[in-house]
Amino acid sequence: MTEDIAGDVLVTMLSALANPQRLRIVAALTAGRQYVSELARTVRLSRPLVHAHLARLSAAGLVTSALEVSPDGKATRYVEVEPFVLHLTPDRVARAAETLNAPGRRREVEGD
Repeated sequence: MTEDIAGDVLVTMLSALANPQRLRIVAALTAGRQYVSELARTVRLSRPLVHAHLARLSAAGLVTSALEVSPDGKATRYVEVEPFVLHLTPDRVARAAETLNAPGRRREVEGD
């Protein structure tokens, strides 16, 4: 993203990336899509914790997932990182701040 970004979107993205485990998940996914169990082993976290982190990353638009069913009927959820670029400058942050919703509404946007 090199164009201006809405303040609430920026807050959601930065909040999602402001966690070491979520950064490790994004880093692991740069090598390519993985299924959730494989990703959990890669980043050495439990599957439930990986699911929780993926939900936050997905809400921020940073990862997507797809359920695939094999010929034998086994369903596997694959996750991949969405391409993104965050180029922040003081002016961009100021423009984003001008678009922020009222403080009480930010939590609704973030999904907390």
